Amino acid sequence: MKRSLLVHLLLFLMFFLFSCKGKHFGDNGKTVFRYNESAGITSLDPAFARNQANIWAVNQLFNGLVQLNDTLKPIPCIAKSWTISADGLTYTFSLRNDVYFHDSEIFKGGKGRKVTAYDVAYSFNRITDPALASPGGWIFTQVSKNGNQYAYNALNDSCFRIVLSEPFPPFLGLLSMQYCSVVPKEAIEKYGNDFRQHPVGTGPFRLKLWKEGVKLVMVKNENYFEQENGKRLPYLDAIAVTFIVDKQSAFLEFVKGNLDFMSGIDASYKDELLTRSGELNTKYRNRICLIKRPYLNTEYLGILVDPSFPVMKNNPMRFRAIRQAMNYSFDRVKMMRYLRNNIGIPGVSGFVPEGLPWFDQKAVKGYDYDPVKARELLASAGFPGGKGLPPITLTTNASYLDLCKYIQSQLNEAGFNILIDVSPPATLREMIAQSKVAFFRGSWIADYPDAENYLSLFYSLNFCPDGPNYTHYSNPAFDKLYQKAIMELNDSIRGNLYSQMDKLMMADAPVLVLYYDQVLRFTGKSISGLGCNPLNLLNLKRVKKFQND
Repeated sequence: MKRSLLVHLLLFLMFFLFSCKGKHFGDNGKTVFRYNESAGITSLDPAFARNQANIWAVNQLFNGLVQLNDTLKPIPCIAKSWTISADGLTYTFSLRNDVYFHDSEIFKGGKGRKVTAYDVAYSFNRITDPALASPGGWIFTQVSKNGNQYAYNALNDSCFRIVLSEPFPPFLGLLSMQYCSVVPKEAIEKYGNDFRQHPVGTGPFRLKLWKEGVKLVMVKNENYFEQENGKRLPYLDAIAVTFIVDKQSAFLEFVKGNLDFMSGIDASYKDELLTRSGELNTKYRNRICLIKRPYLNTEYLGILVDPSFPVMKNNPMRFRAIRQAMNYSFDRVKMMRYLRNNIGIPGVSGFVPEGLPWFDQKAVKGYDYDPVKARELLASAGFPGGKGLPPITLTTNASYLDLCKYIQSQLNEAGFNILIDVSPPATLREMIAQSKVAFFRGSWIADYPDAENYLSLFYSLNFCPDGPNYTHYSNPAFDKLYQKAIMELNDSIRGNLYSQMDKLMMADAPVLVLYYDQVLRFTGKSISGLGCNPLNLLNLKRVKKFQND
């Protein structure tokens, strides 16, 4: 009897092991995707999805009219289709009829109700309401207004219309931002400001638990409307987010297999995980996958080119030849290899980074390392060998001191006398906005996926502090191209205009482009379907988690 029982047990175990091979697994038989958010999450309300931590969580819980694919082109979401009028002013959206809000106590019987175009209008009115003070209100700057009333409205349950004051081709990309997520009026009326802790959306996951600073758990929305190959999304059963502040500790949890995903890399473990060339170290290749993609972030040094400011008085950088010489004087390829383990792409093209639709970065030529050309330009400006050049101060924050010291060394070899001033980040931002520094470290991460977002930094009507033109660059030819581009509805023609603008600005050299950043994502071998786009948006609805062989 005992022998027979033991045989049966062995057979059962063998059947269980073989039947489970390759299938999903997780906590208590569930597939749970675990990641850490060291920066913490401050709100689950899409109206306050301002930073990456909040955006990632909100993206699992909510949807908007449109979404972006991995090439950053707008595709349907709650809206199944749309039309744009010939003049580029009127956008009309037809909504799906199978989108429901999450099941919640706010609805009769606890069952989520169908989303209508009136919910979209309510959500947009909420974002633009000054009383809410949402940082996303600027999205609707292009929308026509009559007094305080924006020109968008629900025509019926399934049709929504928006009218712009002037054509703005990137507008669909703006509508894909998490600020524009659709929320139910009932939830806002019940929870008020506490909606941040009680989110009710339409997304692939719904909130299960959030203990701030400790753990966040989101579970599968069984009624989610999107499908893939005939199967309803999402594939995961749950998402668990921890909030370990120390990045070294979080890295150790990932290596031990207690986290499934890690984004970016910290200096504390950079050389442990990556080779000098930016690849995974050999000892991790059998259990970790690395995803590397372009990221819409340009790192640069900016120059205040307007000679009317006190800091530019007698400053040699007011001469274009000097700015060009500075650009030729340092080796960006070597800088990336030795200081960043090749994380990023050397900035030898224009200001607009790789990864944007309808823009060919390779069509724009920037500056390679050419010390001979640098010396020639110095001589042509009246400073042969750098003789007579006054000191130039580069202002940065401590996080970028290593890069700035490298550039200082190389420019000094070329004949410059570069000094470095280190300021706190907030102080530096304020000084740049008030045009109190002549030479400064800056970066620009795209708000929306269009090259206009980068080139607007050099449009003369955008001078800081009212706009993002921190260099006070002004060129009538550039401005004319800019005005033409934002009125052009043909994507390929607009892309060509963008390239012309980038070339023109780079020739004037108000910036030294350092590098175009990259997204680095690390996952365990059990994860598939994660994907990645140049906005570094975390999208988990197509992720699968399997048992490792």
